[in-house]
Amino acid sequence: MRIGIDLGGTKIEGVVLADDNSLRAQRRVATPVGDYDATVASVVELVRWLEREVGAHELSVGIGTPGAVSTRSGAMKNCNSTCLNGRFFREDVVAALGRDIRIANDADCLALSEAHDGAAAGAQVVFAAILGTGVGGGIVVDGKLLRGANAIAGEWGHNLLPGIGTHFDDERRACYCGRINCIETYLSGPGLSVTHLRLSGETKSAADIALAAQLGDTASLATVARYQQQLALALSQVINLLDPQVVVLGGGVSRIASLYEVVPQLWREYIFSDSIATQLLPARFGDASGVRGAARLWG
Repeated sequence: MRIGIDLGGTKIEGVVLADDNSLRAQRRVATPVGDYDATVASVVELVRWLEREVGAHELSVGIGTPGAVSTRSGAMKNCNSTCLNGRFFREDVVAALGRDIRIANDADCLALSEAHDGAAAGAQVVFAAILGTGVGGGIVVDGKLLRGANAIAGEWGHNLLPGIGTHFDDERRACYCGRINCIETYLSGPGLSVTHLRLSGETKSAADIALAAQLGDTASLATVARYQQQLALALSQVINLLDPQVVVLGGGVSRIASLYEVVPQLWREYIFSDSIATQLLPARFGDASGVRGAARLWG
């Protein structure tokens, strides 16, 4: 058995994953937003609770985080849960638990889970994207995570969205990372809401936009159509670079069912090939993919 922890912006989820891929225990707690010390304490207590629940001790622990570890300093970087940035999260959890742990970006954990026994099982090259509060990406090749020289492999969400000033209005959307017009500012849930506000004048959450579009609301349908075009452009760059067999989507926005039919039709215009075999699929394990992948960081 092994423990996986998914450290999210609003919740921390933990599971105990058995060798047969079944979950032996599972729990969610609220993330102490903006409080680093309380976040570390919550993770440690969750690990101890899971071990008590299954009657085991010293299980391996893998943690998916909303960022990465700097190869220069060892501190966290690129976290949209900004209280983690610049902090030695891994070392602090190790000190509190008294054992080694492994951590990876949450999108890496999604990719690892879905490549192992999820929607992309058996694929040689897998790209997984989280479309949620933020936007991230992870890459698995031959069943192994690709981390990269700077520990940022797959950080797709902080590239410039293609098409600004050509396919779309010339906008300026500030990203928490300090840059302008990152993919995350358009393809995240909050980004979808901003698009809807600018197109329709209405303030709606991403979930409400998706539901209204499903029910035939004209303004919401137009917003989803714009989102589909933006997603197709952004993913076409990934396919031109990596040529994956499967692209897997996770996160709340990935629940928009029309994406999986429409986006592969739209991306044909931008992919440099006469035929396209890449599949676009929803994560098999949904919200649980990240935490399952975190458990798999120990192999």
